[in-house]
Amino acid sequence: MFTHLTAIAFARLLERNMKILEHVMNNLSFSRTTWHWHIQDPASQRLTWNKPPKSVLVIKKIRDASLLQPFKELCVYLTEENNMIVYVEKKVLEDPAIANDDNFGPVKKKFCTFREDYDDISNQIDFIICLGGDGTLLYASSLFQGSVPPVMAFHLGSLGFLTPFNFENFQSQVTQVIEGNAALVLRSRLKVKVVKEHREKMTVQNGIEENGVVSTNMEKEVGKQIMQYQVLNEVVVDRGPSSYLSNVDVFLDGHLITTVQGDGVIVSTPTGSTAYAAAAGASMIHPNVPAIMITPICPHSLSFRPIVVPAGVELKIMLSPDARNTAWVSFDGRKRQEICHGDSISITTSCYPLPSICFRDPVSDWFESLAECLHWNVRKKQNNFAVEEEEF
Repeated sequence: MFTHLTAIAFARLLERNMKILEHVMNNLSFSRTTWHWHIQDPASQRLTWNKPPKSVLVIKKIRDASLLQPFKELCVYLTEENNMIVYVEKKVLEDPAIANDDNFGPVKKKFCTFREDYDDISNQIDFIICLGGDGTLLYASSLFQGSVPPVMAFHLGSLGFLTPFNFENFQSQVTQVIEGNAALVLRSRLKVKVVKEHREKMTVQNGIEENGVVSTNMEKEVGKQIMQYQVLNEVVVDRGPSSYLSNVDVFLDGHLITTVQGDGVIVSTPTGSTAYAAAAGASMIHPNVPAIMITPICPHSLSFRPIVVPAGVELKIMLSPDARNTAWVSFDGRKRQEICHGDSISITTSCYPLPSICFRDPVSDWFESLAECLHWNVRKKQNNFAVEEEEF
């Protein structure tokens, strides 16, 4: 299947790049040797099937009545015209407009349903179709903590920076994907591990400990709690409801590089560089660039600028020992939780990217999204001179 090939190809690409770097470092000299570099064209990444796809996951934005008709049309086309197995989330079919539609009943009976956090469908899906905005793509990423099938995203939401397809001609566009005639961009994800000091509160009988000290409760350390996430956009660490500055230490490969004093810090992928990080003043990075971006949120410093670090490093974020309050962390805007003293967040580039299907190619789609969604460098053009200036 394509999903396993994607992970293998990405790992081989990283291995090849490391070998090239090692070769260059071992052969650096001040000789007259001329190096000729060949940089791979991002547009050359193509979708390739080992065998024709048979199953597709359709993700629809919940509680959006405008998507009901496109959803029905797409599912009818996939099941009746292409004889595909369609997976949908169970709560999508619980929408009264779908549940009470008798004409849609025969198609609905062919669906395979699943529930988030309960059913594992990671090895049953050949590709994914998203109907909605950028949030549907982020949600699709969260469903796959390992290899991710190729994702085709239709722009039926508000912003649509990550959704390049329009729904008007969906039949021909879906057919091209099924036939393997499409370009791809491998959007890197972040592998995040949260280690929390697990403390259990227990009440001491009669409020008196064995040594005779009066106490109502105490914390007992019983181990560590470890959680892992795959993140497409960003990891955000912020001060939460506290009125104090957040005070967190950032380590890179085990070395303390800085302490963030401000509202928080954003660790983002190139894909996430056009999201929260862009709003916080960071540069925008093309998704083909292997990098991790660190962006402070309202830092209490005039010299704290966003930085870009190589994709292979490991970052660790912890509360500073002298922090006055806890911090809060979220992953692509979800799974928000409190970070206390002794807890840690480790972040590195995942070996499981998200293969996003392009409308044209990775470069054209990205610049079109910058222009259409973010109005990048929009300005009234300067007029030329009406008459030639006199030469003095």
